Amino acid sequence: MAEEYFKISGGYVYDPIHGVDGQARDLWIRDGKIVEPPTDPQVRPTRHLNAAGLVVMPGGIDMHCHIAGPKVNTARKMRPEEKRRDPPVYRTANTRSGTLGSVPSTFATGYKYVGLGYTTAFDAAVPPLSARHAHEEFDDTPCIDKGFYVLMGNNHYIMRSIQRNEPQQLKAFVAWLLGAAKGYAPKLVNPGGVEMWKNRASGNVHGVDDLVDYYNVTPRQIIREVARAADELRLPHSVHIHSNNLGMPGNWQTTLETMKALEGHRGHMTHIQFHSYGGGDADESTFNSKVQPLADYVNEHSNITVDVGQVLFGETTSMTGDGPLGYYLSNVYKSKWFSGDTEMESGCGIAPIKYRNKSLVHAWQWAIGLEWYLLVNDPWRVAMSTDHPNGGSFLAYPQIIRLLMDATYRKDVLKTVNPRVGRQSVLQDLNREYTLSEIAIITRAGPAKMLGLTHKGHLGPGADADITIYTPHENKETMFELPKFVIKSGRLVVEDGEIRDPHLGKTLYIAPDYDRDVETDIADWFEQYYSIRFRNYPVSDDYIHSSEQIACP
Repeated sequence: MAEEYFKISGGYVYDPIHGVDGQARDLWIRDGKIVEPPTDPQVRPTRHLNAAGLVVMPGGIDMHCHIAGPKVNTARKMRPEEKRRDPPVYRTANTRSGTLGSVPSTFATGYKYVGLGYTTAFDAAVPPLSARHAHEEFDDTPCIDKGFYVLMGNNHYIMRSIQRNEPQQLKAFVAWLLGAAKGYAPKLVNPGGVEMWKNRASGNVHGVDDLVDYYNVTPRQIIREVARAADELRLPHSVHIHSNNLGMPGNWQTTLETMKALEGHRGHMTHIQFHSYGGGDADESTFNSKVQPLADYVNEHSNITVDVGQVLFGETTSMTGDGPLGYYLSNVYKSKWFSGDTEMESGCGIAPIKYRNKSLVHAWQWAIGLEWYLLVNDPWRVAMSTDHPNGGSFLAYPQIIRLLMDATYRKDVLKTVNPRVGRQSVLQDLNREYTLSEIAIITRAGPAKMLGLTHKGHLGPGADADITIYTPHENKETMFELPKFVIKSGRLVVEDGEIRDPHLGKTLYIAPDYDRDVETDIADWFEQYYSIRFRNYPVSDDYIHSSEQIACP
């Protein structure tokens, strides 16, 4: 039987990993992968798509969002007013129904991501005890590949290993926990601070050298030791860090100390916008940007990568594994609030929020995110994110792209926000404009590189045939909000905004090697402290219906 080929011809290809910057190229696809053109001139593609005059990029990768698991499901239930207000996603021959709002339902999440040209997304904060819930929601999230990061920054076994100075035990536990949860990377959220919140009224840590009750370890130790373990295990992605003091005036110094705590190990600083504030908490008028000194440090230290967590004006939902932050926000905005604790592991907080362009603080948050994109010199080390839905919906990505590619538009929007920010932000003096190739880096090639996904983010032979094709337009928001075609794993899933193929996609996970002898101690720990038996804790291989294990190099 002759091999079947799918050919995409004549498009202006942007593939930064291979140095292709808008040249007209043909792409050949077979068995869901991009391949070399057949050498036999008699071979004809069984399917052909003419992309002449169109822009061709790899499928987008959102490396930090919140789309699955118990916190997301709770947030959906907390916001019925959004479900009543926003139009639903209707059932068609190829799609199921769903709801939108700041926290879309599972099916709507997959349809809307792929409708933007995104083919891969990673949930940023799943307690390992809740891993099954996240995997079940992934099974209901079509059209995209997905994975999640495993919360570890307040895990009791982690802190005990650090307290006892047992780095090999810690390393083995990190590997075991990732494999047990079928997760992708270690995640630290307010390391030590959530544990303080769970055990002491109004508890938290306020700096990386504060002691965590009972274990007498510090956030600095947690950051350094988990980062060291990730590097020694050769994980494809580094430790993923949500620093202490998120959202607090003056927190930039904590952020800088967090970067220093890595001591040269790899580290990804997530939603960095929320961690870049000057000022004092007694007087809101002192709130200001401290992006410049932090960006200078990032520019000088190649072990650090960031995603932005851009704020967009409007209504959304804050959800975070940072329990004390959720409580703080509910008091600031006088809103409803949900708090949850996961035994031995983590917590979470959920609250509605509305960003207003005339608010001094909100205007600064909007400006600070854009400052990060424009002040980090190397686009390969900064990824696009809104920390969906915390800073805004992922549906706002086309608007962010326009702000980055059009300095005149950016400055016009700056004039509409709180005038103090307009006068004081460096945005008014930044004329840098991203190119299409740089947009392809921060939305595709860069996240793939940061995540160690060698088969994504590019269009070379061996890559997953995840491809987005856009119609060029002077207004880049218009161009990026409605791709002409989206191909997922070699299948045409979107054409002119319509879902043509409800392809499921895969769950991506890792299973690092570790010293199996550690399981005896872990099992003893579980039987002594957990309400679940050790043998029932890991997610079995047959629990995930469509998956791919990514190798640790």
